[in-house]
Parts: sequence; C-alpha cells; structure tokens
Amino acid sequence: MAGGVRSGTDGDGDSGALEETDRDTGGRAIAGAYAELVRLPNLFTAPPDVLLGAALVAAAGHEPLPVTVAGLAASSVLLYAAGTTLNDAFDAPVDARERPERPIPSGRVSRPTAFGLGFALLVLAVGIAFAVAGGPAAVAAGLVAVAIVAYDGLLKGTAAGFLAMGTTRGLNVVLGTTAAGGVVLGAPVRLLAVPAVVTGYIAAVTFIAARETEGGNRGAVAVAALGAGAAALAVGWVLVAVGPAALETVAAIAFAAAFCWWVGRPLRAAYADPVPSTVGPAVGACVLGLVLLDAAFAAVVGIQWGIAAAVFLVPAVGLARVFDVT
Repeated sequence: MAGGVRSGTDGDGDSGALEETDRDTGGRAIAGAYAELVRLPNLFTAPPDVLLGAALVAAAGHEPLPVTVAGLAASSVLLYAAGTTLNDAFDAPVDARERPERPIPSGRVSRPTAFGLGFALLVLAVGIAFAVAGGPAAVAAGLVAVAIVAYDGLLKGTAAGFLAMGTTRGLNVVLGTTAAGGVVLGAPVRLLAVPAVVTGYIAAVTFIAARETEGGNRGAVAVAALGAGAAALAVGWVLVAVGPAALETVAAIAFAAAFCWWVGRPLRAAYADPVPSTVGPAVGACVLGLVLLDAAFAAVVGIQWGIAAAVFLVPAVGLARVFDVT
C-alpha cells in the first residue's frame, strides 16, 4: 500500500510537471507569435523619429520635457505595433499563399484577434499622446493612425500606397515636434523639411519591400538605393544650411556615413543578385537604418539628440537576430 501510494504521488508529480512545462511552452509560443506580429525589432525604430521631432523643437528655441518626449515615444511604438498588426490582418489571404509561416496564416493568431488588437493599439496610442502633450499631439497621432489604416486597408501596392507608408514615418517625426505643446511652425524651413526627407526614404523602402518575394527586380532595389542616397545628401544640405558647431558636424557626418554603410552593403548585394534571399535582408537593413538617419539629422541640432536616437539601434539589432524585421 505504501509503495502504491508513493508511486501514485510520483506519477501525479510528473504529470503536474509536464502540464506546467506545456503551459510554459504554450505561453512562450503565444508571446513569440505576437512578437512576430508586431515586428518586435522594428518597434525600436519608432522612438528615434519622435526624438528627431523633439530635436527640431529644440532647434526652434523650445525645451521639450523629457517625460513628454518619453510619452510620445511610447505612443509611436504603439502606432507602429498597430500598423504591423493591421498589415498582417489585412494581408492574411495573400500571406496564406506567400508567407504561410506568419502568425495569422499559420493559425497562431486569429485574424479577428489581430484586427481587434490593431485598432485597440491605435486608440491607445492617440490617448497616450493626448495625455502627455494635449490636443496637438493627439491630432498628430491621429493622422498617423489614419495613414496606417489607409495604407494597410486601401492603398497598399499602389503609387499612393508607397507615399502613404512614407507619410506615417514623416508624421511620426511631426508627432515629436508636439513635445513643446504644438507643432512649431516658426522653425526654419530647412528643419521642417526633415520629415519630408524621412517620408521619401521610407516610401522608397516600401517600394522594394512590396517586391520582396519577387525575383529579378533590380529596378526596385535601385529605387531604394536612390532613396537612401538622397536622404544622406539631405543630411549634408541641412549641415550646410544650419552650420552647427564642429562637434555636432562631426557627429552628424559620422551617423550619416554609418547609415550609408549600413544600408549600402545589403542593397549592393540585392542589386547584384535580386532574389528574395538578398532582397529581404536589404529591406530589413533599410528599416533599421532609419535609426541612423534620424540620429544624423538630430545630431545637427545637438550631439545628445543624435546619441539618444542612435542607441535604439542596439535592441533593434539584437532582437532582429531572433525575430524577422520584414
């Protein structure tokens, strides 16, 4: 009897341990699916946009509060997460054919759940923007949300769609300019043109990303390369126009050079052999490279702004080793 009781107890213990392991494994699998859905590494490319916008505010003579900038950065992260979630929700039928490993077509996340999560994140992002910086910030965040839905649900794959995707990132920079209570319209035109440069660069990256699964499309790679080159030249134009101190000049040039190196190598490889296995990494590098571009522009205003933007590349690159960027 005693032996029987002991055996039963061990069995129950083993069963409980297995159940606990199964729950842990299932929890990790669910967390991993949602991390893929929101493109976890990419989320760290959103705060640098806001920091760049805040730097433009500082250049116009205002002093944004760190807590306000942090709140707007959090809002931008949620907006990005909403965008990628809704992207996959709208694209589920296409992904079932072309990317069956993604969370929705693989069955790890349901399509209705993704739609609900995406729209909830948009609402939450606008609410946070309003809470930390008032009406102007809520309007800017709301415009980003509108651009996200327009791209994901209506314009994807069209010429207007590429511009809409770029506009989401340009408006994300504008969101940062509300850190002082409103968009600073009195800032120099050369600085207000910076969000337009970000818009153009991301539009070019979106053009190549839309053709990621195709082969032999050197034209799309060339468009992305031209967009990156134009963005780097714009940093030089801003440097000449602003004429910052030597330290800021060196920092901005260093970040711009790092940006060119970061995106240039994979784009060159993709152009030489434009197949999905080279184009995909090129798209990922261009997405993460935006952090360095933001840092280059921000460093023109102050080296501290450039460094604050650039540090977000560290977690983005680390997580990109585990989760897909594109």
